Amino acid sequence: MEHLNPLIHDIEAMAPEFTALSDSIWDEPELRWDEHTAVAKQVVVAEKHGFSVTRDVAGIPTAFSAEKGSGGPVIAFLGEYDALAELSQDSGNPERCTDPANVSGNGQGCGHHLLGAGSLLAAVATARYLEKNGLPGRVRYYGCPAEEAAAGKSFMVKGGAFADVDSAITWHPFPTTLWKQNLMLAYTQVYFHFKGVAAHAGASPQMGRSALDAVELLNVGTNFLREHMPDTARIHYAITDAGGLSPNVVQPRASVYYIVRATDGQQMRELYERVLKVAKGAALMTETELTVEFDGACSEILPNEALEQVLYQNVKALGGVPFDAMDQTAAARFAAGLDRREIRSVKTSVGWNPGDDRALHDDVPEPNPTLGRVQLTGSSDVGDVSWSVPTVQIMAASVAMGTPFHTWQVVAQGKLPAAHKGMIYAAKAMAGTAVSLFADPRLVAEAKIEFDAVMAETPYICPIPDDVMAPPLRRAQFDELRDELDKQTV
Repeated sequence: MEHLNPLIHDIEAMAPEFTALSDSIWDEPELRWDEHTAVAKQVVVAEKHGFSVTRDVAGIPTAFSAEKGSGGPVIAFLGEYDALAELSQDSGNPERCTDPANVSGNGQGCGHHLLGAGSLLAAVATARYLEKNGLPGRVRYYGCPAEEAAAGKSFMVKGGAFADVDSAITWHPFPTTLWKQNLMLAYTQVYFHFKGVAAHAGASPQMGRSALDAVELLNVGTNFLREHMPDTARIHYAITDAGGLSPNVVQPRASVYYIVRATDGQQMRELYERVLKVAKGAALMTETELTVEFDGACSEILPNEALEQVLYQNVKALGGVPFDAMDQTAAARFAAGLDRREIRSVKTSVGWNPGDDRALHDDVPEPNPTLGRVQLTGSSDVGDVSWSVPTVQIMAASVAMGTPFHTWQVVAQGKLPAAHKGMIYAAKAMAGTAVSLFADPRLVAEAKIEFDAVMAETPYICPIPDDVMAPPLRRAQFDELRDELDKQTV
């Protein structure tokens, strides 16, 4: 692992620049598909370090790639930058308090400001190492939008963005450091739009056909379905249009946004078809019209053990994230307000005594062949990349153990020194793994052999229908049609 020392030196030297990059994206949190400011900031940094940038990857305005090097394999780093709505939070404050400087109300509740900056840092450090040591190979960074909804990477895969990539590397902020991939769920996201008939709810209710009734019947039917689906499956919804504010009008329209999750793509598709039947039944019962708008989907993550072994060797050489006493004290302020049962569970899962008073995870679990992979019930669009190219992901400790993600607590910890240390640590682990692959092509080949064996038995099926475009492209198409109609009207 002699390559780690020069990588560590370069990464630590560049750390202030990329820490500032992550903080600036935290300061201006943008939602899915609209991350234009974050993209612009990352492009400036990539070009400064000699990367050639390709914009609008797969036709998506906030997807881009940046590449440096020549010959050899193509090793890709995956980055993200989208935020979550209504999670504005004062940095470092362990009490709920919105950030007074935040005008959007959004917040980095999943640490994607760290994820993107850390992956770009790893890409820059790897490219520098290849250049200094005269090694062939192309380093590519992908800026990926909308992980939090409709799966930006899945649309990028569908558009062929990763077709020539040999291996992909990524990371995610987490309460603990893990080099072994946890399993995650496949999902589908879809809008159900119901069209009814308006009527006076008091004088002539028999003339109306309530779209809101259809939404409520769909939700009731789905709740009965929950008893008859696998334990790990999940169905969530949000009513996006309740049809109006007047109860004395039969609502002529209503819409609901559904997410259907299951262990793998096949199980997810089967469960979605059952939900779709319930939606059709709701329309039949209410004599309303149903329009289904498929928004996006992603596959479960496919681990690659060959790449994980390479990652583990680099993580083992690095040790844990180097948190100090001040980091532990700051994290303890957040831990004091978290669920004690969740904290105990997390500590037990990594082999710690639940009574250990450390709030931050600062070591690396050893391999344990007797333990299977943990099945999480969240999802990630890294899944579709992993079914397209051998992929490895490290989770790096960045927040207090027991911190639930997609919450203001994550936002509050996102600019603390501990979060920056987690990001820098992940960059070292990812860059070290990439250099190992560039230096020994046999490792890349072994990962591909494992990947091909899975594909031969279970070929990849894109979870997004052929005729479904990414949401910003659908919006652009709608705007073009509207403009053309306006011209015809004039």
